[in-house]
Amino acid sequence: MSAPGAWESVIGLEVHCELKTRTKLFCGCRNAFGEEPNTNVCPVCLGLPGSLPVLNAGAVELAMRIGTALHCEIRPSLFHRKNYFYPDMPKDFQITQYDAPINVDGFLDLPDGTRVGIVRAHMEEDTGKTTHVGGGGRIHDAEHALVDYNRAGVPLVEIVSAPDLRSSTQARLYVSELRGILVAADASDGRMEEGSLRVDANVSVRRAGTAELGTRCEIKNLNSLRSLGRAVDYEIDRQVALLEDGGAVVQQTRHWDEDHGETVALRSKEEAFDYRYFPEPDLVPVVPDPAWQRDVSASLGPMPAERRAKVSALLGPADGPARVEQVSTVVELGLDALVVAAVNAGADPVLALTRAANEAAAEAERARALDAASFASLVRMEHDGELSATQAKAVLADMLELGGDPAEIAQRRGFEALGAGSLAAVVDEVLAANPAEWERYRAGEDKLAGFFTGKVMQATSGRADGKAVAAELRRRRG
Repeated sequence: MSAPGAWESVIGLEVHCELKTRTKLFCGCRNAFGEEPNTNVCPVCLGLPGSLPVLNAGAVELAMRIGTALHCEIRPSLFHRKNYFYPDMPKDFQITQYDAPINVDGFLDLPDGTRVGIVRAHMEEDTGKTTHVGGGGRIHDAEHALVDYNRAGVPLVEIVSAPDLRSSTQARLYVSELRGILVAADASDGRMEEGSLRVDANVSVRRAGTAELGTRCEIKNLNSLRSLGRAVDYEIDRQVALLEDGGAVVQQTRHWDEDHGETVALRSKEEAFDYRYFPEPDLVPVVPDPAWQRDVSASLGPMPAERRAKVSALLGPADGPARVEQVSTVVELGLDALVVAAVNAGADPVLALTRAANEAAAEAERARALDAASFASLVRMEHDGELSATQAKAVLADMLELGGDPAEIAQRRGFEALGAGSLAAVVDEVLAANPAEWERYRAGEDKLAGFFTGKVMQATSGRADGKAVAAELRRRRG
């Protein structure tokens, strides 16, 4: 939802994505999720005296891949020390990029056509992870805390959007689209459930029609699209209610409490001067040469927006939000190549998309390995009436599990199309057995078409074609 009534919400997102490097940003420790706590550590990522950072060139390349995919300008950049004192920051400072980030001034286009500016996408190291034990996992009730430094020093890119989003729906769309770009660029696995993609939301409200921004609050560490949407909606409503009552919004950092469905104040919002930034003395400026940048750009494949456009072009004119959602689904699951190849092999585009977005999507990993020619053959058999929709789905399920030729699978299962004469006879029997429902259908109760189709399918063991049944019912109603 967006801010109610005379209020408009203004939302900017900061997305932290861990990079898919083999080692950490400034040392040779493994970058791996879920391993025994405090085993992937060394003097550098533990901040021990005398240790010196060495920049991971692979992380720089992945950062440039992200910047290129987001249409950013890649610039010479500089690392700084950001000073703060948390238990999960062993050096008591974080090495990050401050006023000279590697990527600036980009954009991302949402599926709804909205263009969201990318202010910067800079490199930094991740922190460790503190677990509060007891009291529901919150610090004020915890019995004690455990710190795991395996994540300390893992390479991150923080992607900062412009305040161009106006609703929780757009915020979710943005993160979903950004995640697709990061995965397509092969820069991050984008697994929010593992913490490799985390979102901070800056939310403010203002009177509709005004240009001046309201006071923002930052909601930290949202790790699912559901949490993001709920947190943004709650914060919009909280700020509007506060202003309507004559109060003032205080700039602060807030925590999203998933259990209670509310944001809770953590601390007053820090400003840049609170962190006492200064250039990291042990690292030189990062200046990627033009040839390296060209190689990175040339290595990128098509991004999700381009892939959606390619699938949509095969389908002809758009046919409502359901079609748009199907296209988005196959691209998100990496099944668009299967659809395109099947259509190029002669399959009906709409039917190929439907089977990919529904049945194949349920087994996406297996579907990505499906032989495109076999999938195209299955779609043609259904389109030409050799298989009913129910039969085609059953054959596809076998293909996803065991592979094989769809014609051979259909023959083994004993599937054959039901002739027009046989179909008419079955419809006669079904209508005779359900006279009251037939009269209601003839009187205009269209939803009963599904009832009759189900009865015919049951009587024919799924051999009837649903479209043919519907046509026969319409013919008889007149």
